Amino acid sequence: MVDHAVLRLIWRNWGVVVPGILYRSGHPTPGQLARARRMVGLRSVINLRGATRSGSDALSRAQATRLGLTIHDVALSSGRAPERETLSRLAEALEAAEKPALLHCKSGADRAGFAAAVFILLQGGRAADALAQMSLRHGHLRRSRAGVLDAVLLRYQAVAEGRMTFLDWVKTGYDPAAITAGFHAGGLSGFVHDQVLRRE
Repeated sequence: MVDHAVLRLIWRNWGVVVPGILYRSGHPTPGQLARARRMVGLRSVINLRGATRSGSDALSRAQATRLGLTIHDVALSSGRAPERETLSRLAEALEAAEKPALLHCKSGADRAGFAAAVFILLQGGRAADALAQMSLRHGHLRRSRAGVLDAVLLRYQAVAEGRMTFLDWVKTGYDPAAITAGFHAGGLSGFVHDQVLRRE
């Protein structure tokens, strides 16, 4: 109940980023990990929550060990633009993770969508296609604090797409503090994100 795990028994928020390569979901239960191993041949997991003290984390790590899955921890926040170093670690994990891989955060709505978008950009995809991963279909609320993740992608699209790769922009032109300070959330979406869903 504390970690909203009971909701994820009903809504796993599974999505295909690239068939046979990369998938996304909310924090998987042990049963969901086993099913993904059987159904898509899952080999690794990229945990966007980082190590937590929740029961969900302990159970999924134990199951990953039993299934022979490798876990890569890259902690992201859904309420502020990631630091440059964090984006570099995310890119490294997306590259290093044995495929097929699963991206997950708590609900699979914000951080999983952002990491999926980054993967698309790293593969040479367009920002418009990357932004499609940040959708209401997966529960992403762009007018909440999590919209700052959209703002990162939109900034890259506006100032650098077509002139430099996403990682080159992160290294030379990305200003996470300015993006976070310039983004304003609120209203009903902000209330749902912060008070009802208690997104991290």
